Amino acid sequence: MTANTSTPEATAEVASETVAEAQSRVEPISAQLPNIADWLPESVLPTWQLIEQYPAFGAIIVAVLFYILALAFRSLLVNVVGKITGLTSATFDDDILLHLRKPIFSTIFYFGLTLAVQVAQLSTGSEVLINIFASVIVASWMGATLRISSVLLDALSAQDRFTLIELRTVPLFDLTSKLLIIMLGSYVLLMIWGVNPIGWLASAGIAGIAVGFAAKDTLANLFSGFFIVADAPYKIGDYINLDSGERGQVCAIGLRSTRLTTRDDVEITIPNGVIANAKIINESGGPTPKLRIRIVVGVAYGSDVDLVHELLTKVAIDHPDVCSSPPPSVRLRAFGASSLDYNLMCRIDHPQDRGKITHEVNVAIYKLFAEHNVEIPYAKQDVYIKEFPQQQNS
Repeated sequence: MTANTSTPEATAEVASETVAEAQSRVEPISAQLPNIADWLPESVLPTWQLIEQYPAFGAIIVAVLFYILALAFRSLLVNVVGKITGLTSATFDDDILLHLRKPIFSTIFYFGLTLAVQVAQLSTGSEVLINIFASVIVASWMGATLRISSVLLDALSAQDRFTLIELRTVPLFDLTSKLLIIMLGSYVLLMIWGVNPIGWLASAGIAGIAVGFAAKDTLANLFSGFFIVADAPYKIGDYINLDSGERGQVCAIGLRSTRLTTRDDVEITIPNGVIANAKIINESGGPTPKLRIRIVVGVAYGSDVDLVHELLTKVAIDHPDVCSSPPPSVRLRAFGASSLDYNLMCRIDHPQDRGKITHEVNVAIYKLFAEHNVEIPYAKQDVYIKEFPQQQNS
């Protein structure tokens, strides 16, 4: 006779492991399907019992009936609901209806195929087929939901319709919604195949810490991308300067990096972690997107100050790319060592044209001053040579 040497602690440990294993197992979708006979009225049951005697024939009938039903629902959606949405001036409802056609058809048809597999009473493989059909339904809805979320965000951010979502925050909401849809869809897919992801998530926490240390720079760029999109120190199309020396027009804002196009048509990719810690000068920011440029010019002492003021104002007004509102202004800033120092201040529409417009204004000032004999002084040095008489030797 063998004595039982198990302790209460060991028994509790085995029991806890059994409970954990039971919690990690989920009944697959194939075991949860209803019986078709439960749905049928009593008057049709004798006919259905006769069809059940021929499983292959019954499976074909179920598949054909659900295919016709799927076509009917899709046609109803297009003809009836489509006419209702066509009465509105907005186009986003038509796009949503277009994206709903495929998942609705797939749901009805593939659900009918799962019932057909159940009726066929296959000896092997029925569970796998049912899980595959259910996975196709979920994948179809995931794809449609991803497209519909983009359509809704575009509609809600359109300034001529709604102001619920600002245009600069659309990428943030778009990424968040897609991540949630993919996570929820993946969870449902795992449940279909009888896998409970809760245990996986618990064990993935430890692995996540290790991955976090290994990819800390990438994660820093991702978090910085979220903050940049939410805080919006700049937007696509803005012309920015960084204290690290980069300067250009923002052409793309991602969650990992921001891309700038320089005046040399060279694209620079800057990690968001670098931009988040940098001082950003947004030349397109402020209450108006117009940029003020400052032309510094000196004229000789004795020049007609009223004439100089008139000529500088004329140059700015005559230039086609200089804004008329606010009007250009001329200021005598200082009495220099050899000149009267003037500033011509005017605004332009596009910061990237600053270099070109500055060049053209400088050329026009030089020509106009020459026509009116206004001297632009330059540094000059006069050298005097004094000759001493030779002394005679005594």
